[in-house]
Amino acid sequence: MIQSIRNAFRVPDVRNKLLFTFLILVIYQFIAHVPVIGVDRAAVDLLFQQGNGLLNVLNLLSGGGVSNFSIIAMGVYPYITASIIFQLLVPVIPQLEAIQREPGGQEKIQRWTYYLSIPMAVLQAVAQINLFNILAGADGQQVAIIPGFGNDFLLTITVIVTMTAGTMLAIWLGELITEEGIGNGISIIIFAGIVAIAPQQFIQLMINTSGAFRFYNILVFVGITVVSIIAIVLVQEGVRRIPVQYGKRVRGRKQYGGASTFIPLKVNPVGMIPLIFSQSVITFPAIIFSLLPQNDVTRDLTTSFGQQTGFTYWFVFFWLTFAFTFFYSDVMVQNQGLADNLQRQGGFIPGIRPGKRTEDYIQKVTRRITFVGATFLGIIAVIPGFIGALNRLLFDISATQTTNAAFVIGGAGLIIVVGVVIDTLRQLEAQLVMRNYEGFMR
Repeated sequence: MIQSIRNAFRVPDVRNKLLFTFLILVIYQFIAHVPVIGVDRAAVDLLFQQGNGLLNVLNLLSGGGVSNFSIIAMGVYPYITASIIFQLLVPVIPQLEAIQREPGGQEKIQRWTYYLSIPMAVLQAVAQINLFNILAGADGQQVAIIPGFGNDFLLTITVIVTMTAGTMLAIWLGELITEEGIGNGISIIIFAGIVAIAPQQFIQLMINTSGAFRFYNILVFVGITVVSIIAIVLVQEGVRRIPVQYGKRVRGRKQYGGASTFIPLKVNPVGMIPLIFSQSVITFPAIIFSLLPQNDVTRDLTTSFGQQTGFTYWFVFFWLTFAFTFFYSDVMVQNQGLADNLQRQGGFIPGIRPGKRTEDYIQKVTRRITFVGATFLGIIAVIPGFIGALNRLLFDISATQTTNAAFVIGGAGLIIVVGVVIDTLRQLEAQLVMRNYEGFMR
């Protein structure tokens, strides 16, 4: 491993990619500390001291920008939302599906996703500020994160334009990493945000606990981290091999084909994408309820989804993750066109007829193994809920972020971290193998 890292820095191209990625992340962190005009930092700090779970999710997706209410306080979240919308629309609308299959169609869909990110950023800027104001005034006090927002027209337009521009800047920086650096830029930005705020989260946990409960939290944090990482790696690398046979062809005196191989179907073929998307979607109820006229019902729902507490929240989160895993697995298998490719190349699965039967068989096997992967991702996602319930049972402690060891990184955060690390190491390995160096992974 150490020798492989040395090899990576000895190769000029790979070294430049690594340094470029690091430079973009440093720039992003600097931008994350540039506040929006007119922000009351004391009110924002007070909100985070109260250990609000939704703010932690938004802070995670923004790479730490929400805690400072910076110009990139929304991070890449509007882009993720726009991607979800198009991912849902393409299989449903035949015209979009036809465009995607055309030469250059994927690039066209990607460009439309960027365009859709702009109105989504405007909507979220208004909703996020209103949500902050509601959460800050949850105890009955009139607290405004940006005093005058909504009443002062010039200030309102300035803040919305600034936050929207910051989001597009964050998306652009992520795309720069994808094109010129190593790994998927959007995922790496989210990864960097998790890694950057984890030490602060752990220190906050230690400050807010003492005695036996503090020692218990340390054990829970270490146990969750070690067990989750091992389980994540096993599931992420687990595959089901479907045997494939190629028919023999004789041309002249030579014989072609007749080889045996297999199709590796992963237990979790979509990695951490369902968790990122479900983390994004789960913030919608709190944002939507914050825009509605406030009464006891909407205020309770905003608080429940905003503070990530209660059976309803974790139940919805589990099934969102489970459903997204199945959805993206089906989309990925359909886009690969494995059955058509096998038929064109003269391959077949023993005992299964080529064509529609092969496609149905692959889909059936994929859904069967995806059930295991989706269940695993769902369980990982709701680990903080289990730990919160355990805290109440053993210590009669409320399930807030500041007293729950599972919120330091969280199951979703661990999957994102492990997934991004594995994906980045694979890309580094590919770069090194092309230059006849031994890679990172065995």
